[in-house]
Amino acid sequence: MDKNYVVTKSNYFIMNSSYDLSLEEQKIILTLASMVQPTDEQFKPYIFKIADFIELLGIETQTKYTEIPKITKELMKKVFEIHEGKKLIQTAWLSGAVYEKGTGYVELIFSPYLKPYMLELKEKFTQYQLANILSMKSKYSPRVYEILKCNEFKKQGYIEIDIDELRKLLRCEEIYPLYADFKRFVLIRTQKELRKLTDIDFDFEEIKTIRKVTALKFYIKQNNAKKAIDEVAIASKEIEIDPLQEFDLIKQVQAIFKEDITRLQAKELVDTAKGNINIIKGKYEISKITSDIKNIVGWMLKAIKNDYQAPKRKGKFDSFNDYPQRTYDYDDLEKKLLGWNNRTDEAIEEDSQQLSMNSE
Repeated sequence: MDKNYVVTKSNYFIMNSSYDLSLEEQKIILTLASMVQPTDEQFKPYIFKIADFIELLGIETQTKYTEIPKITKELMKKVFEIHEGKKLIQTAWLSGAVYEKGTGYVELIFSPYLKPYMLELKEKFTQYQLANILSMKSKYSPRVYEILKCNEFKKQGYIEIDIDELRKLLRCEEIYPLYADFKRFVLIRTQKELRKLTDIDFDFEEIKTIRKVTALKFYIKQNNAKKAIDEVAIASKEIEIDPLQEFDLIKQVQAIFKEDITRLQAKELVDTAKGNINIIKGKYEISKITSDIKNIVGWMLKAIKNDYQAPKRKGKFDSFNDYPQRTYDYDDLEKKLLGWNNRTDEAIEEDSQQLSMNSE
């Protein structure tokens, strides 16, 4: 999971969908969105370490490994709406979640109804680094950030939004019906978080109709201080496997094995080998000449971590990764293969001389 992965969404989707997600649920969805490539033709299953999600969400309870399945289950129950012309699309975010016991991984996939808004995007879309939202504390900050981000380069230098429309986008109409509360608990908190954590900053102007605030003008500007910090962090960051490359590596690993292994098991091998497919191929070749392997994936993980080597051909004891191997007297073995083991040395010598005479 990389904070520098990029989230990509269509502007239409950002401005025409309303949903109510907890901060934890939004972070999961946006992390998943950062794995999607805008040029993809279809959504793919994306695999995550549960430990990464626990760290991401700051879960510290003793039952922390059971919390993530609860969150994804609730997430699949939350249907939201997208208004597109005469169509009203009702969909959940996820089409499924798969947990495999003992692996420490979860596999998630987006609902296919989201495809037009996240895949094959060529124009009018917004991109931003995942890092901009991961440290947020207010559930409204990620949505406000996206709304402002997709309007960052308006020609007039600002975006004007009706208060009622903004409340609807944030799904807080009933929570903060009074503007004073909305300003205090949503606008001001979000403004502080964006200024501190993201690549944009904003000021807002209240527009009144008969002494009542009915709309807001948002003046969006780049947060140069945060941008400078991000550039230094990116420049010093180690290169990691991008999600598209990782998905291809997982498929390659599965193709290496004659045994059936899951995508989660293949990903664990890719992670352990740090993306080096040749290491995995080499250790699998060694497994073919190793006996008594009960769990091929478990053995492979140990082989990669401990750098198992192929057995030596000669020596008092042929050794292989602390496993005792069968030893041979190679002269004696050759005799057995030639059928000489039951004959006397004199008889063998006579046959040898006869072969030599015939060859002359």
